[in-house]
Amino acid sequence: MQAGRLNQRITIQQLAAGQDAIGQPVQTWSAVATLWANIRYNTGAESIKGDADVSVAKASIRIRRRTDVTAGMRVLHGSTAFDIKAVLPDETRKTHVDLVCEVVK
Repeated sequence: MQAGRLNQRITIQQLAAGQDAIGQPVQTWSAVATLWANIRYNTGAESIKGDADVSVAKASIRIRRRTDVTAGMRVLHGSTAFDIKAVLPDETRKTHVDLVCEVVK
């Protein structure tokens, strides 16, 4: 895999259980790794749900091969949060992983 194609800095996060100041359970996002990636937007769509405009963008994010990334985690790129829907490893060369992601705004 050519390093030049991985030109975006991202952070992969997972949900972590915790407690707030009064002891109530809360879920927060904690960082798993910060690494370089290639982000490619595939499609986008807009719709109206509950009288509010909603836009959904689908993206593929390629990273170097990792085994600790799963669906349900998320990727942060700047102020954009991508929900990871699927993890597609390259089983032939075993050099990278493609993350199938969605951004809902």
